[in-house]
Amino acid sequence: MQNYKKVFLAAAVTLAFSASAMAETLKMGIEAAYPPFNNKDASGNVVGFDKEIGDALCAKMKVECTVVTSDWDGIIPALNAKKFDFLISSMSITDERKQAVDFTDPYYSNKLQFIAPKNVDFKTDKAALKGKIIGAQRATLAGTFLEDNYGDDITIKLYDTQENAYLDLTSGRLDGILADKYVNYEWLKSDAGRSYEFKGDPVEESDKIGIAVRKGDPIRAKLNSALKEIVADGTYKKINDKYFPFSIY
Repeated sequence: MQNYKKVFLAAAVTLAFSASAMAETLKMGIEAAYPPFNNKDASGNVVGFDKEIGDALCAKMKVECTVVTSDWDGIIPALNAKKFDFLISSMSITDERKQAVDFTDPYYSNKLQFIAPKNVDFKTDKAALKGKIIGAQRATLAGTFLEDNYGDDITIKLYDTQENAYLDLTSGRLDGILADKYVNYEWLKSDAGRSYEFKGDPVEESDKIGIAVRKGDPIRAKLNSALKEIVADGTYKKINDKYFPFSIY
């Protein structure tokens, strides 16, 4: 009987430990097609600024985190369908998105700016852009900005990924692209982007990027607390400096 009790107790402890371990594992959702913030390396591993910030936050929360990738168009529905626990994929905080998810405090600030070929006189006012074909990623702040501010004057082409927009620009099917400044900054350093440059001033300078969670999820407070910690102890700066020679916080 004593042996039976010992076995039962050991099994109960094991189950309790397993349940605890499972509770300490979180999934973070990432698009993995938006360098340098998130993409895949040659081995297929998810890398980038978003991934490293996510890992640092998980370390502060003392939880194990794994990555789940998702196409951008369905990334919020995937979060709400519980395919992952939080979404850290360079998502702009907007009033429209706040109706579907909650956001943490911003973990970086962004700007929107046009790029176009270096040898082209490309002005960014409505009159100068009239009749041009401009690309942006679908379901992004850049796409919405074009539709709201230039929709009647230009042809807007929206893409499932930012990379596909760049491909159409280099093939001559676009006159220019509007995208996050820091994503454009990375691409302009590449071989494909070396014949292109920023045009005009940023057209939107108040874009704040947050981590999305399901409505009412208490993980939001934990992520906010962890974010403050990695900023205070220098972890954030180390990650920032790996990708940019200036602060994006």
